[in-house]
Amino acid sequence: MSSLMMALAVNAIQRGNLRSMRSSLLATIVCGCIFLGCQVSEFTTFVEVKHVTITNSIFGSTFFTLTGTHGTHVAIGVLWLGLMYIRSFKPAGGLDGPAMLRTVGHILVFAAAAGLLFVFIVPGLISLFVEGQPFAAFLHHTGLPLGGEVAAVAVLAWLARPRGPVDFDAANANDVESMGLYWHFVDIVWIVIFTAVYLLEYVFAAATPY
Repeated sequence: MSSLMMALAVNAIQRGNLRSMRSSLLATIVCGCIFLGCQVSEFTTFVEVKHVTITNSIFGSTFFTLTGTHGTHVAIGVLWLGLMYIRSFKPAGGLDGPAMLRTVGHILVFAAAAGLLFVFIVPGLISLFVEGQPFAAFLHHTGLPLGGEVAAVAVLAWLARPRGPVDFDAANANDVESMGLYWHFVDIVWIVIFTAVYLLEYVFAAATPY
């Protein structure tokens, strides 16, 4: 899904549709944050519940190295996508004082929103809908971060208001496309890792006679 959104973002900027590109970039970023949030939840379960760490077993070393390295590349991609999204708001006349302050604020609030999403909100939703934790427990652990997320999204919506012509159009399509190639490569690598780490055990289990 994230690769589809990334491809739509590239297609949109090639047609000069800046609004559609921004929406597709945001959708790609959300998909990346969901992945990172699931990884945070999974790592926490492995360490705290199953007591598997990167140093106490071959499986732990392999698992955390493969998936952790991939998660790092996803985080880099999310950062790159976020910076490209914010870059698309650069005024055509250049960055004066107020515009520079808005840009810095945009970056900080964007980072806060992404961090809250994959560190607190997604793991909390997993505990609610997958692990069957009561809603009260979900609110207890994510109430304050959830309020912060809502506030961050509101500020991001205010920062994204049109303020005149911007220095970003179809001429920047190659920049977005190069970012898209990186994102597609990360997705392809995940297909290989997911098959090797998560799926092969079921293949071997089906092939083993009882």
